[in-house]
Amino acid sequence: MSSIDQFSSRSLILAIYLPTFLLAFGHGVVNPTLSLYIKSFDLSYSMTMFVIATAVLGNIPAGLLVGRIGYKRSMVLGTVILSASSIGIGLATTIYHLVFLQLFSGIGAALWSLSRHAFMTERIPITSRGRSLAIFGGVNRIASFLGQIVVIFLGENLRLPFFVYAATAICTSTICYIFVEDYFTKPVAIDWSSQSLKNIWGNQWNLIKTNFTILITAGFAQICIQTIRRGRTLLVPLFANDIVGLAPKLVRKVVAVSSAVDMLMFPVAGTLMDKYGRKSSMIPGFSIFATGILAMAFTQNFWPLLLSTIFMGIGNGLCSGTMMTLGADLAPADNVNGFLSWWRVTGDIGGNVGPLLVGGLADLWHLRTSIVFLSIIGYLAVLIFWRLVPETLPRHSDNRL
Repeated sequence: MSSIDQFSSRSLILAIYLPTFLLAFGHGVVNPTLSLYIKSFDLSYSMTMFVIATAVLGNIPAGLLVGRIGYKRSMVLGTVILSASSIGIGLATTIYHLVFLQLFSGIGAALWSLSRHAFMTERIPITSRGRSLAIFGGVNRIASFLGQIVVIFLGENLRLPFFVYAATAICTSTICYIFVEDYFTKPVAIDWSSQSLKNIWGNQWNLIKTNFTILITAGFAQICIQTIRRGRTLLVPLFANDIVGLAPKLVRKVVAVSSAVDMLMFPVAGTLMDKYGRKSSMIPGFSIFATGILAMAFTQNFWPLLLSTIFMGIGNGLCSGTMMTLGADLAPADNVNGFLSWWRVTGDIGGNVGPLLVGGLADLWHLRTSIVFLSIIGYLAVLIFWRLVPETLPRHSDNRL
C-alpha cells in the first residue's frame, strides 16, 4: 500500500464513498417515516423513542469485534445484519419484534460505522482529514436526500421503505467484499477464554482512564450534538404530522427540502475545517442548527415549518463530517479501534437515549416543549466546544485542556 503521504481522496471512492452512498440512500428511504411507523403500533412518544433507542446497545460488542475480525469482515457482516434486520422490521407485528430487531440492527450499524470510521482514521492524514470526512458527510447527505425523494413516490405504505433499505444493504455488503482490503488490520482467531476477556476489559478500562478528560468534555458535547441531530430526524416528522397536521407525503417533502439544503453545505465545511480549524465549522454551524430547532417549536403551518427546517439544514450542513473528524483527531494512535468504539458510544447515547428523554417530555407536557429542550441541548454543545474542547488541527491547536 502506498504511503499515507501519497494519500488521495480518490482512493476512498470504491472502498468507502460508494458503499456509503448506497447505504445512506436506503437510510434516507426509511428515515422520514421511521418514527411514524413505530408509533403506528399504538405507542406513546416515550415508547416510540425507547424502541429506537435499543439500537445503542450494539456498540460495545461491535467495538470489541472490529479489532479482532478486521475492517473488511466488519463492514460485510454489519451490512448483512442491517439487511436481515430491516426485512424483519418491515414484517414486524408486535412491539417485541421491533425491540429485538432494533437491537440486532444496532449491532450491524455499529459494526459498519465503526470499521468504516477506523479505516478512514488510519488511512487519511490529519491535514486532509477535514475535507475527506466532509466529502464523506456530503456523500451521506446527497444519498440520503435522494432516498427521501424516492420515498415520496412510495405512497402511504410505511413498511415498504424497509425492504428498499434491505436491498441497498446487500448491495453495500457486496461492494465492500469486492473492494475493501484490510490494509491496517490483521484478523486473528477469537479467544473467548476468561483470561483473554479479562485482558480485553482491562485494556478498555485503561483506555477510559487515559482519555477520561476528553471523553467527558468532547464526549458529552458529542452526546448533545447527536441528540439534536437524531432529534431533528425523529421529531420533525412527528411535529409536522401531529401538530401542524401534514399528511405523510407532505412530511416527506419537508424533510427532503431540508436535506437538500443540508447536502449543499459539505464543501464549505471541509474547507473551513482544514483551513481554519475544526471549531470554525462546528461553532457557527451548531449555533444555526439549534436556532432552527428553536424556531420550529413556534411554527403553526407549512411555510414557517419549512423555513425552520431549512435553517436546520444550513447549520447541520456546515458541520458535515465534524464529529467523525474530531473523533479521528483525538483517537490515540496505539488504540484507534478502542477509542472510536467509545466515541461512537457517546454519539449513540445522544442519538438514541437523548430522543428518549425528549419523547418523555413530549408525553409529560407537549411536543413543542421537547423541541425547545432540544434547542437548549444544542446551545450547550456549542458552549462546550467553544470553551472546553481543544482545537485538533495542529497549527490551530490550543491548550484549554
